[in-house]
Amino acid sequence: MVPKLMVRPKAVRYPWRIEHLQQELLSFRSEFRPLKTVCAHLNAFHAYANDPKRQPIEANHYCAQLNDDFRQCILYDSDGPNARLIGIEYMITAKLFETLPKEERRLWHSHVYEVKSGMLIMPNNVVPSSVWEVAENKEMAQVVHLYGKVYHLWQIDQGHTLPLGEPQLMTSYTADHQFDFERHVGDRDRRFDTDYKRKAELRAGIQAPVTHPDADQGWKTGD
Repeated sequence: MVPKLMVRPKAVRYPWRIEHLQQELLSFRSEFRPLKTVCAHLNAFHAYANDPKRQPIEANHYCAQLNDDFRQCILYDSDGPNARLIGIEYMITAKLFETLPKEERRLWHSHVYEVKSGMLIMPNNVVPSSVWEVAENKEMAQVVHLYGKVYHLWQIDQGHTLPLGEPQLMTSYTADHQFDFERHVGDRDRRFDTDYKRKAELRAGIQAPVTHPDADQGWKTGD
């Protein structure tokens, strides 16, 4: 008698992969407490500190306030669901900045130009603009006094598909002539439905502090 061949039942195909299920289960178990402290989304452009004439890099900052003197931000290349994490930034008050050694202070940048030029924004597509502008101006009145230390881990302007090489110290822009403001900020404004000119007008009353001479070293060649 010829034995019958065993026939394996066809595998059932589910619409999800096991990795997706694992992620879903982990998300139910995890509280993501550090991420829940993120309270602000800021958008601005950074320059490479060792080569500030290189292409400006747009960065979306998602920031948490650890205490009255210290903020920490995760930086992404967009505000979309597939945004790449490209860097980190720490922000401190002038009081803390003054306590740093001189060599350390040279790694930090100011935010005065970002605020006063209208480049730095808090993107919004939920709250009415008139209400949001009041809240944004209060935020800008604080940020204008802060110093930032930022490193980019992913050189997206080089077309890298992975975060290659060493972390790059970045800096802020401090004057109009340092890059094509209208091209880069204007394009950003069209995407976020904002207007840097209006932002600058609204911030005219924000008092700009005197920037410490040790900051913004990317623009002080020869020092």
